[in-house]
Amino acid sequence: MREIKPLKYKELKGLSEKQLKEHHDVLYAGYVKKIAEIEEKLKNTDANSANATYSDLRELKMEETFALNGVKLHEGYFDNMIPDGPKPSGKILGLIERDFGSYEKWESEFKALGLAARGWAILAYDLDEKKLKNILCDSHNQGGVWNSIALFIMDVYEHAYFIDYATGRKSYIEAFFRNLNWEFVNTLIEKYGIET
Repeated sequence: MREIKPLKYKELKGLSEKQLKEHHDVLYAGYVKKIAEIEEKLKNTDANSANATYSDLRELKMEETFALNGVKLHEGYFDNMIPDGPKPSGKILGLIERDFGSYEKWESEFKALGLAARGWAILAYDLDEKKLKNILCDSHNQGGVWNSIALFIMDVYEHAYFIDYATGRKSYIEAFFRNLNWEFVNTLIEKYGIET
């Protein structure tokens, strides 16, 4: 059974303990529990009744991708943050400068994606094109690009900021950017052998 990854901090600059606990302990934990429930139900689902209009198999497999990506995206999001995060450095900075022209250009586009998306803004490395891309996802199981590695994830669903910012998404995005864990992103680059 999948374990709920613990939150490594109680609060961040601009994000309260209450906001983080609701997001992590209720919402993220709910996805972890739900994917376990779906996986258990799939063990007893009749594949012979599969149908493209409606079948238990179809519905469970569709919701499996929603719940599983809900887990993975939230884990990446929480891992992407650290109290008073440092400025970007190392391999990620080199990749951003190479593929976007400058860190400032990348940050401007990424923040704009955060305002444009309904769910997620993701900095991913495309394994086929061998370059970074900013990706917008409106739902956990919509918008992802195959053969890409999510390196940096920002949740822009209202649940990520509503307690602290109400509808002030732009202020939330500024707070999020004050707590970035670029060292974590650099460990992913090493882990996946991404060449700079």
